[in-house]
Amino acid sequence: MADVVKDSNGNALADGDAVSVIKDLKVKGGSTLKRGTVFKNIRLTSDAREIEVRDGRSTLVLKTEFLKKA
Repeated sequence: MADVVKDSNGNALADGDAVSVIKDLKVKGGSTLKRGTVFKNIRLTSDAREIEVRDGRSTLVLKTEFLKKA
């Protein structure tokens, strides 16, 4: 991956980092991620604007513009 993945504040993100959500996000399926929710051990994707996180048993793809490095 040649592109540097950055959070909403411009901090570089890497595999295994922890991030927190900066605004309430609606998730397909009816649930909502509340502001301040922390996800540990993120995975980078091929798209520099998205990351993958584990939420229980499911995997979510989140846009980096709604995240900040924790």
